Amino acid sequence: MKKTVLLLLLFFSFFGTAQKIVIKKGAVIDGIKVGDTIPETFAIYLPTAFEITKKWPVLFVYDTQGRGKRVLSMFREAAEEQGFILAASNNINDSLSLSQNVLVSSRMFNAVFAMVPIQKNRVYTGGYTEGARLASLMPTFIKQVKGVIACGSPVANSEVLSSKNPFHFIGIVGVEDYNYTAMLATEKVLNKLRFPNNLLVFQGGQEWPETAYISKAMELLNLGLMAKGELPKDEAFIDKTYRNSLGEISSLITENKPLLADRLLREMMENYRLLRNVDSLKMSSKTLRKTKQFRSANRTLNSIFFRESLIKEDYVYYLEEDVLTYNYNNLGWWKYQMEKLQEYEKKPSIYEKQMGRRLKGFVNALIADNIDIVKAETPVDEEALNFLWMVNTITDAKSYQSYLNIISYSAKIEDYGTALFYLEELLKNGYTDQATLYSLEHTALFRIMPEFNKVVAKYLKDARYDVIEE
Repeated sequence: MKKTVLLLLLFFSFFGTAQKIVIKKGAVIDGIKVGDTIPETFAIYLPTAFEITKKWPVLFVYDTQGRGKRVLSMFREAAEEQGFILAASNNINDSLSLSQNVLVSSRMFNAVFAMVPIQKNRVYTGGYTEGARLASLMPTFIKQVKGVIACGSPVANSEVLSSKNPFHFIGIVGVEDYNYTAMLATEKVLNKLRFPNNLLVFQGGQEWPETAYISKAMELLNLGLMAKGELPKDEAFIDKTYRNSLGEISSLITENKPLLADRLLREMMENYRLLRNVDSLKMSSKTLRKTKQFRSANRTLNSIFFRESLIKEDYVYYLEEDVLTYNYNNLGWWKYQMEKLQEYEKKPSIYEKQMGRRLKGFVNALIADNIDIVKAETPVDEEALNFLWMVNTITDAKSYQSYLNIISYSAKIEDYGTALFYLEELLKNGYTDQATLYSLEHTALFRIMPEFNKVVAKYLKDARYDVIEE
């Protein structure tokens, strides 16, 4: 059977225009116009079970580079499994102001609402990292949004949250993601405000979660509505998700992960307390928390979190001071810090290893934020930028763009010794794009020097200009 939905003469009353659109079910369709008079487009996904005669939940997914089709592909499998419509704008961008992105979102929402039948109490937003941060702001400005699925990012601004406008927040994060502790803090804030919320934790860093976690987030949104009586109770669905979670808890206990097992037990108690008896869960949690393994792991993790917070404070303080004073003498301190983080990889404690990986992610994110701040100033402090690029080559040896920026800036101020040093460091770390090297801004004189071409020939086996030995 041909799985195609023909939507004839969709009337967009808010634009006074009409579009005739053919959308294939089970595939991401890109380039759909918001309206005839507005140059904005979005991508959409309809599950294969979609029928025009019934209403559907929708998840608006955010990508701050406007890559609608790409970001939907990451949510498509879960949406197919759970029966969600997906949509994502191609015009959301981090270069726009928040108000502009909200307006782009609102126009897309209206277009989707006019195109397909939507359950108005099941309108959600979601995204990954920066997209998730933006998605978490939408309920404040677009009242139709009832929940958020945020992968790898806490709520963007907890100060704008209001108990008068609660929404269901579901965070998904890896234990090695530098945002992990921030998302734990968000959980506490939301609990205090009595926002319905869940935090799904997986073994990994700042990366896309597996489909199972996104699918589970959608399940939790449905369970939340069933608990409030806003969605008919589906006993088979409730029983299935309940048993799946019990199986996951059993696996975590078998793998000696008592903290994650207890977290899931407590999540289950909250999720199912209005749907079924949870006394057995309470007893299981109480028993687990009395075990030697749980108490030992809990003490260790609390100690790790405290130490991690102190190290983060040092990073923030010293980076700010170093940038203000162009303290090149402190580059050695940053190198020492990275060596210390590398030592955590050799520790027997998994919690210390995870802390080291979170801290590495944190310091690189901190540098990126400071680079953005300096670039936004008028005039731009080029030496401050240069210092930040240098620190970045220490904290992330594969940050090739930072090396290139240093080489360009150093050649510009005729500091060829520094340019040559970072050229060799760049090539040592595996950079191979010779075309970019020979077109780098401000390096016209530098790249015809024998020293430049000798280094290039040493690592890339070839140089554009001959090196003449005297």
